[in-house]
Amino acid sequence: MTVTGTRNAPDVVDVVALGESMVTFLPARPGRLADVPAFHRSIGGAESNVACALAAAGHTTRWVSRVGADGFGDHLVEAIGAYGVDVSYVRRDPSRPTGVYFRTAGDRADDTHEVAYYRAGSAASAMSPTEVDLEAARAGRVLHLSGITAALSPDCLDLMRELTAPRPGRPLVSFDVNHRPGLWGEGQDPDVLLELARGADIVFVGEDEARQAWGLHGARAVREALPEPEIVVVKQGKGGAVAFAKGTDGPCEDADGTATFVRALHVDVVAAVGAGDAFAAGFLSSTLRGLPVRDRLRHGHLAAAATLTTPGDLAPPPPRTLADRLAALDDPAWGRLRLGPGWTDADAEAAEEARTP
Repeated sequence: MTVTGTRNAPDVVDVVALGESMVTFLPARPGRLADVPAFHRSIGGAESNVACALAAAGHTTRWVSRVGADGFGDHLVEAIGAYGVDVSYVRRDPSRPTGVYFRTAGDRADDTHEVAYYRAGSAASAMSPTEVDLEAARAGRVLHLSGITAALSPDCLDLMRELTAPRPGRPLVSFDVNHRPGLWGEGQDPDVLLELARGADIVFVGEDEARQAWGLHGARAVREALPEPEIVVVKQGKGGAVAFAKGTDGPCEDADGTATFVRALHVDVVAAVGAGDAFAAGFLSSTLRGLPVRDRLRHGHLAAAATLTTPGDLAPPPPRTLADRLAALDDPAWGRLRLGPGWTDADAEAAEEARTP
């Protein structure tokens, strides 16, 4: 086994993201997988998506993972590194392949959506407390994890337990539940995601996945089941998102902390994939900047809107000046916003118009 450019003392970055990334094959046209004649190659991975989005927003980021010593592994390392993400702690495994998957063009929540994973026995599924560089994983202001990793193998679950366990000097741990029913085989219990979430500082979870994985109904029930994290963000789809935060800049409603709700934006959706990762990136970016909880939620929605209005899993985030201006709108103006393809170029277009005689 070789390690790409391992350093003795990892540099401290803003965000470290740890998890499996795969080569993604996107359909050339809508339809069933059986009917799609060709696919376009891309990259996919919840954690690396967050790292790439944060790097594009100007933060220093690192992706920690394992890939095969194969062409697909080369592509992942090169493509993610091209975003400005530090990939020097990605280990290459000569005996296990890089995972790949194929998906249809539809919304993941749609009954017609299909995903075919080829990740069993992948290099990333062999991640464990001894098969990743824990020092590099912890050398960040934030460590971002997701529940997908916990489902890959018992070794991966051991690694997640190690990284979410309380310890002196650990980074702020961000955990996106990301419950994927298809990954949880017989004998595996998704309740372990609840255990891992309780060890995190910031938790992202969809109201629908909390209901499916844990039988919880409503945002308040989720917070009651997760009293430990400093912030619990419950995403409510097209309705919006609510954050329960301890010790925020306002009087707490109760022991759970202040509940802050921000409605979702009106978006002309091009492809409903990658929005959750973008939301997490927008929220974490504004967390690193020390913004109030309401603004963190708004930046999450804006980052998600950037991805929803493009065809792939990853999209350039809106320029910070534009995002800050929109996030500062009053509630009626925020509610009137409608964003479509190309909206993130609004500032550039306005500047160009100003320069044109």
